[in-house]
Amino acid sequence: MVSSAREAATGRREQRRLQHHDLSRSQLLAAAEEVFGRKGFHDTTLKEVADLAEFSVGSVYSFFASKDDLFQAIFARRGEEFMAEMRAVLTDDGVGPLRQLHALVDFQVGWFRRHARFARLYLRYSSAAMLSADREADAVIADNYAESMRLQAELLARGQATGAFRTGDPEVLARLFSGIVSAYQALDPAVVDDSPRGERLPLAQLHELVEHAFAPAPTGRTGTRAGRRGRR
Repeated sequence: MVSSAREAATGRREQRRLQHHDLSRSQLLAAAEEVFGRKGFHDTTLKEVADLAEFSVGSVYSFFASKDDLFQAIFARRGEEFMAEMRAVLTDDGVGPLRQLHALVDFQVGWFRRHARFARLYLRYSSAAMLSADREADAVIADNYAESMRLQAELLARGQATGAFRTGDPEVLARLFSGIVSAYQALDPAVVDDSPRGERLPLAQLHELVEHAFAPAPTGRTGTRAGRRGRR
């Protein structure tokens, strides 16, 4: 019984240690996201992050190997959160493809607004040219992007099957959808401005634009304008 009590006490201490570790790591990531989002990667120092989180610089190194490691960890954490919520949006049973597409617009715009500092980092950093397959966190970012495109393509394909969306390669249409939403996010005052004064383009108009962009072509209209001219 003495041995069992000691094992239980050791287990509780280990559990508290792990909880403290996770909390400290989360505090550092939150502080880093705020400073990086405000100043960018190159102008941020680990001391600024440590000071905001009320840690010593040495303590930061007990969690992260370098500033680059800390920066990448922000993307890994937020990427996991984003993808989990996106999967939930796209697995809502009983909701038609068009309503899901509108829900996806609301989710993506709203998520960036809730995490504006991270959104600024993402818009600045996440282009394919800046990612490296040699870095684990960059591979996570690339995997999340690939999954998000796959989920969007599957949604568009479902809509095509029911006649809700225009015909065309769903993967191409998924990229076009992301391009439209990303352009909106890159100029969204709620994301890029610390003191936003309304929307430059109302969100309702973004919904209208997306719906018109992916609506099926009117009966009798096939091909592009250029293609029709070529057939005359």
